[in-house]
Amino acid sequence: MAEAGDRGGQQAACGHDSYCSPLASRYASPEMCFMFSDRCKFRTWRQLWLWLAEAEQALGLPITDEQIQEMKSNLDNIDFKMAAEKEKQLRHDVMAHVHTFGHCCQKAAAIIHLGATSCYVGDNTDLIILRNAIDLLLPKLARVISRLADFAKERADLPTLGFTHFQPAQLTTVGKRCCLWIQDLCMDLQNLKRVQDDLRFRGVKGTTGTQASFLQLFEGDEQKVEQLDKMVTEKAGFNRAFIITGQTYTRKVDIEVLSVLASLGASVHKICTDIRLLANLKEMEEPFEKQQIGSSAMPYKRNPMRSERCCSLARHLMTLIMDPLQTASVQWFERTLDDSANRRICLAEAFLTADAILNTLQNISEGLVVYPKVIERRIRQELPFMATENIIMAMVKSGGNRQDCHEKIRVLSQEAAAVVKEEGGDNDLIERIQADAYFSPIHSQLDRLLDPSSFTGCASRQRQREREAETQAEGEADIIQRA
Repeated sequence: MAEAGDRGGQQAACGHDSYCSPLASRYASPEMCFMFSDRCKFRTWRQLWLWLAEAEQALGLPITDEQIQEMKSNLDNIDFKMAAEKEKQLRHDVMAHVHTFGHCCQKAAAIIHLGATSCYVGDNTDLIILRNAIDLLLPKLARVISRLADFAKERADLPTLGFTHFQPAQLTTVGKRCCLWIQDLCMDLQNLKRVQDDLRFRGVKGTTGTQASFLQLFEGDEQKVEQLDKMVTEKAGFNRAFIITGQTYTRKVDIEVLSVLASLGASVHKICTDIRLLANLKEMEEPFEKQQIGSSAMPYKRNPMRSERCCSLARHLMTLIMDPLQTASVQWFERTLDDSANRRICLAEAFLTADAILNTLQNISEGLVVYPKVIERRIRQELPFMATENIIMAMVKSGGNRQDCHEKIRVLSQEAAAVVKEEGGDNDLIERIQADAYFSPIHSQLDRLLDPSSFTGCASRQRQREREAETQAEGEADIIQRA
């Protein structure tokens, strides 16, 4: 990932007297934090040097079994203090670790990094970590989808007031609304799996992607150079490698990966904003522990703090896409080093942020609380207005005149609206209709005409179809078993 001059000196310890990223100290899981740790990175560098040596030996270079075994035995024997001191001296992180690895592999020291450039370990390690980090996210996302699907099934038939422009609209169901969230997350699941499947190894390409150093090592045998590239790619667990690279793999890969994560951020932000709005309406709440404090000043508060955290982190995740976009656009010719420091930050932060969001969203999805009586009361406030067309149709079927009925309803509706808006009272439109002799032919039908379930259309069946689609998406990704 880096070359000379990229990092100066020893890293400051993360403690009470030094800044430590909240993503690592508060939000992301230990397994995702480890994925982007120095130990994981430098251990992978050593593994890549071992794979290279093994392949070079298999293709005829004078590398002994003893050297190979020495490297295998010291993959985890990393002297971080020595590496930091070497980097401070050499101003080059890869060469610092070449020397550090060589120090504990005296016999293999001469063949470590043979023919390779820094990006052999840097870029290939990044690709391995990106692939493995996606492996951590996929089951977490599938788990959230599964939990929300259970919730949607449980509330599939519960009518609730729909909103467009955050103004009362036709009824939907609580389960159907949840399926809007599930559908977006299923798209994110498929996109995340797709971008993982599309990842290609940088492979063994040399300093400017020409493989010149390896062609020299194998005395002009291009077939062996191609075999070397293929062998190391397979050892790293990739099905294919880039045919063409500069010194680095194209930074458009980072755009692809972070674009999917940013899109996931947008999905989660929308979901958690909906939950926050519903909490204000007192129709739904995220989990709230018995000892949890909502406000230091207002004891009655039940703030949706988990949803707020998701929205807060999602905004950060969405903005990170700008880093790889700009980095890819300024890669001069075969490469320039101004990508390195930026990528150290944005790639790790994107995955740690996505991980934190999914951890929190899972907690939310497993404990959503619905208040049907509040939902029912809000429906009663708005449904009379929505039912006016049904009432007109019923009156016409009973022999009434459509225009006359429309005018009667219009006048009564305006009077009822004035009670709600000007007096703060309840919607009494139905009581006014019941008190008006003109509507006596349908008085006995009003309960049926006002049944909320008759206003939700195909919402319940749409929820079932969405569940089938979601199950298919999980099956295609082959990850629901891990959830």
